[in-house]
Amino acid sequence: DFLCISLVNGFPQLRYNLGDRTVILQTLQKVHANGNTWHTLSGGRVGNEGYLDLDGINVTRKASPGMNALDTHSDFFVGGVSSLNLVNPMATENEPTGFTGCIREVIINNRELNLTVTDPKGGANIGDCDGTDCGYTVCKNNGTCQVENPGFSCSCPREWTGIMCEQSIHCSQNLCGSHALCIPQPSSFSYTCACALGWTGKYCNNKIKFYIAKFVGNSYIKYTDPFYGKRDLQNSRLSLNFTTNQTEGLIAWLGKSEDEDNDFLAIGLANGTLKVVINLGEKISVPLMHSKHFTCSDGRWHFITVVQSQTCIKVYLDEELILFEDIDPQRKYTALNYGGICYFGGFEIDRKVNIVTTGLFQKEFIGKIKDVVLFQDSKKIQLMKAEGYNIHDGNS
Repeated sequence: DFLCISLVNGFPQLRYNLGDRTVILQTLQKVHANGNTWHTLSGGRVGNEGYLDLDGINVTRKASPGMNALDTHSDFFVGGVSSLNLVNPMATENEPTGFTGCIREVIINNRELNLTVTDPKGGANIGDCDGTDCGYTVCKNNGTCQVENPGFSCSCPREWTGIMCEQSIHCSQNLCGSHALCIPQPSSFSYTCACALGWTGKYCNNKIKFYIAKFVGNSYIKYTDPFYGKRDLQNSRLSLNFTTNQTEGLIAWLGKSEDEDNDFLAIGLANGTLKVVINLGEKISVPLMHSKHFTCSDGRWHFITVVQSQTCIKVYLDEELILFEDIDPQRKYTALNYGGICYFGGFEIDRKVNIVTTGLFQKEFIGKIKDVVLFQDSKKIQLMKAEGYNIHDGNS
């Protein structure tokens, strides 16, 4: 399998093969080869339906029966390949040659690659395209970069300030403590302080301990499982206690949640009903809904356990088995490769639950969580030792 974007006689071309045939799309217009015109190119596929867009003009290849998954377990190359004889003969129209020109802002599955000296795994014969201290992302938030001698300066839009327009004017005189992030509130011309785990108060100056984590809607905990390398990923288990009076919210998400290919196991509420969603690698996540009675949004403590044994999923609510389903009798994927990452209550401050979960869950969790146990560990995980923001002591 492969997916390749190349230039052919001045026309961008997308070719991909999912295992049965090679699909070819080519733009309707040529690119300017004058060396000073930037073009915006996006290409990809949904299932086996392909699309290629150059500067807003789109060509699409409609879906047809056949394979619909891209199985490539290789590195991702930009501008060339370490050895051109590794390129599938069908991936390019002519003999493959390396790209000459400039490339910036490469985004894969909504995630931008850092094209820097240190971030890529490897590379060769790459130089700075701009040739000045002004790169395309030097000035943040639509600031304009001017080359100075020496260095550069940024001209910032009126809402932003700082050397690189990185600071909101609403946060320029903030009183947030050293354990806080300043979150601008432009509508009220002010700011709020987001407190790191273990701190609270208006300016995050008060130290706290907690065993019950209280989530207030813009809160999250990100826990890294230190035993991930030793886990039996074909037999995973998560249990916890929660209480809420809200009908929507993401309670827990096991998985890296970096792109659509990441495995995950998720627990949350939808319309007051318990919802468990699992994806073992099929791209199509399987939601399991409990609809017998709407007891989870009643402000009482509830105990939930989710057990995954290969493709068999069991869900216990208050020690009663409420869901039992084999999500794939074919057993194509059987391991929960969650990357050792566990989120509780939501995701990082700038990542909204409905966007990260592609609508599986609508909101961040408001309520309390305690007694989280991974697999069948003898000890509860220490949420205090994770990372996170805006977590309050659930005892008080």
